[in-house]
Amino acid sequence: MSLHQIAVSHSFLLSSRSAYTLNPLLFSKRNRFRISLSHSRFTSIKHRSFAVAVSDNGIFTSPELAKSFDFTSEERIYNWWLSQGYFRPKFDWESDPFVISMPPPNVTGSLHMGHAMFVTLEDIMVRYHRMRGRPTLWLPGTDHAGIATQLVVERMLASEGIKRVELGRDEFEKRVWEWKEKYGGTITNQIKRLGASCDWTRECFTLDEQLSRAVIEAFIRLHEKGLIYQGSYMVNWSPKLQTAVSDLEVEYSEEPGTLYYIKYRVAGGSRSDFLTIATTRPETLFGDVAIAVHPQDERYSKYVGKMAIVPMTYGRHVPIISDKYVDKDFGTGVLKISPGHDHNDYVLARRLGLPILNVMNKDGTLNEVAGLYCGLDRFEARKKLWSDLEETDLAVKMEPHSLRVPRSQRGGEVIEPLVSKQWFVTMQPLAEKALLAVEKGELTIIPERFEKIYNHWLTNIKDWCISRQLWWGHRIPVWYIVGKDCEEEYIVARSAEEALMKARDKYGKEVEVYQDPDVLDTWFSSALWPFSTLGWPDELAEDFKRFYPTTMLETGHDILFFWVARMVMMGIEFTGTVPFSYVYLHGLIRDSQGRKMSKTLGNVIDPLDTIKEFGTDALRFTLALGTSGQDLNLSTERLTANKAFTNKLWNAGKFVLQVLPNRDNVSGWQNIEACKFNTEGYLLRLPLPECWVVSKLHMLIDAVTESYNKFFFGDVGREIYDFFWGDFADWYIEASKARIYHSGDDSVALVAQTVLLYVFENILKLLHPFMPFVTEELWQALPNRREALIISSWPQTALPRSTDLVKRFENLQALTRAIRNARAEYSVEPAKRITASIVGSEEVIQYISEEKEVLALLSKLDLGNIHFADSPPG
Repeated sequence: MSLHQIAVSHSFLLSSRSAYTLNPLLFSKRNRFRISLSHSRFTSIKHRSFAVAVSDNGIFTSPELAKSFDFTSEERIYNWWLSQGYFRPKFDWESDPFVISMPPPNVTGSLHMGHAMFVTLEDIMVRYHRMRGRPTLWLPGTDHAGIATQLVVERMLASEGIKRVELGRDEFEKRVWEWKEKYGGTITNQIKRLGASCDWTRECFTLDEQLSRAVIEAFIRLHEKGLIYQGSYMVNWSPKLQTAVSDLEVEYSEEPGTLYYIKYRVAGGSRSDFLTIATTRPETLFGDVAIAVHPQDERYSKYVGKMAIVPMTYGRHVPIISDKYVDKDFGTGVLKISPGHDHNDYVLARRLGLPILNVMNKDGTLNEVAGLYCGLDRFEARKKLWSDLEETDLAVKMEPHSLRVPRSQRGGEVIEPLVSKQWFVTMQPLAEKALLAVEKGELTIIPERFEKIYNHWLTNIKDWCISRQLWWGHRIPVWYIVGKDCEEEYIVARSAEEALMKARDKYGKEVEVYQDPDVLDTWFSSALWPFSTLGWPDELAEDFKRFYPTTMLETGHDILFFWVARMVMMGIEFTGTVPFSYVYLHGLIRDSQGRKMSKTLGNVIDPLDTIKEFGTDALRFTLALGTSGQDLNLSTERLTANKAFTNKLWNAGKFVLQVLPNRDNVSGWQNIEACKFNTEGYLLRLPLPECWVVSKLHMLIDAVTESYNKFFFGDVGREIYDFFWGDFADWYIEASKARIYHSGDDSVALVAQTVLLYVFENILKLLHPFMPFVTEELWQALPNRREALIISSWPQTALPRSTDLVKRFENLQALTRAIRNARAEYSVEPAKRITASIVGSEEVIQYISEEKEVLALLSKLDLGNIHFADSPPG
């Protein structure tokens, strides 16, 4: 057999990043070469028996018994954690608590990827700080979801042929509570499936007695300060539900529509004197109170100050005015102002002092103001009106036009801007304090760029409509006096008994009272969530004293205004303190093409289906690799890759368990436990590969801990992944086989065993917050585990490392890569062991030669024919 020699210059060995410059004349072209580092090459070595300490209670499965991690064991592991009380805060730990209030999902909800995202990120934070020794509380709960829940139950009743109004309020509420008890726990159980380590003993529901008491107290205190008032203003109106809805419950969609051009004759003018307006909603013309043109629009300047005749209104006149608000380039440059049915017109009319005219009933039909069209549905009225305009020669034309249509998030119907009598909260004084909290650094928003959006919204805040015309929710604590004007005479009280007592004191014993039929906006109770769940308004409550203010609020960036800002305002108002120190905002989850997930597109990925196929750990790891505030594209390829990561962990655990001393080897285990990797002296006495991997681990612990503390979870995941796969699995595990299988020296093998166990158990700790199930399963399989991984202590930081020895091993890696590349380039048979001549300086040759067994193993060299020299061979 001919010898195949490799000559490597000293300059090459100085850096692992140097180019692989080898003499091609030293290699023969034989047989295609493919690197294979599997364990199969050691089949001739007698395997050691596994040294496992898996509990015998049937909860955990060792890699000794399973080829891969079994996803079905996740629920067993979760229930075991729960039964052991690990999710509850430990008060014997002397540290500030870490507290998160879970964003309460709707009680009607079913798990989607948005839930999976917030559960993953919050559970990462909670598990990390629990391991850091902080009393940790993640407080879960659900929201009563006024509109969504009422819709669900009404549909259920409709299937039975029953209408809500036929039942009456009390019976309907009873039916909703029955539905909640039967179906309301679905979302909670699904969140558990994601591994959420919440304290379920403290689970809350926004209609719980305690939280309801907080809601009433908040309403009363705001009213006493003059911050709650009743009035008629423009709101988003749902004709089908017949209730006001919040801005968040209105979704705008681009839809094909029509632009209608209509003549408005000028009063007192000839037939040629008219203005043509372009509108997408001609039925609202019955609510016109003025016609406006731009002051610099010469086409219409002669008509300013005159009157226009509103079509089909029996000659009703409205003024023609000029205002800079008008866009002279849109349509015809003429604007009809219908302040009762358009948000922008409403603002303009209030500024100009114009009257408000409403032409629509609460059910979406036109009222008596519409004359002959009274009683018609808004869309039917549109068709009939256009037909009549054509007959009277007032219709100019109609043309296709793309519309931004407001639709109900719940029912999908078109939302109507409508002036309605509602209860409002004056927001400006509350917003000023919330702005100051960020300015003074009392509240940190992550990522920082959302501070500008937060500041902009609070600076331009509008009063908040808090009343809803529903039956399911917190009833507004206002009572009216029978026979008195509702807007002038009312009583705010904590109960019906208190209201009646106040009424009798003021109006006499024969007085009769009745409660306002409306309920409060769901977001009103949600705004109190961080402190109402801890016992407020009882500020002496044990949980309130221990855990308020909370530490972190994590949620989607899309509800920064509707929920986060309101919690900040209410927290400062009622407790005098910002309710949390940090706000962490995650982005939306999109499909692999970057599209928003929707049933229409058919691209919705179900988390539960994903868990069945890829496992919870792979899903969590994939979701956590995103950047805060950035949308994340979720693909099958990413999930598949991270499922492979789970399998790689499992196989690494299988190898580590296989090579550890037998369980009954007392002296061997005593020697392993006696190793002190936290001392520099011990570290420097380790052989090169062991010193390298331990040093790299210690560097990783510092980097990962810092990233955890900065909430850079994507960085955490990538750093652990790269170290585990690139350093530990691909290099050190392979290098350790030279010690364990080929050294023939038990003391040398013991060092490798000790390092394998030390590095692997620390990888499990670092990775546990991301991938809790597979890491706990592997941890329980390791010998001598005195506690569960979930409550184990976080690795110590600032441990010793040797950068010089790290560089030395990187040179060994570079040499190995060069040999592998050369073998592949010259098609050396994979199984063929070749001779090598290693050229370098005395220092390099010394430490490379000490690890020639490792080099031979990794590079497929003939151990007996590796030659070291200070100059290339002849």
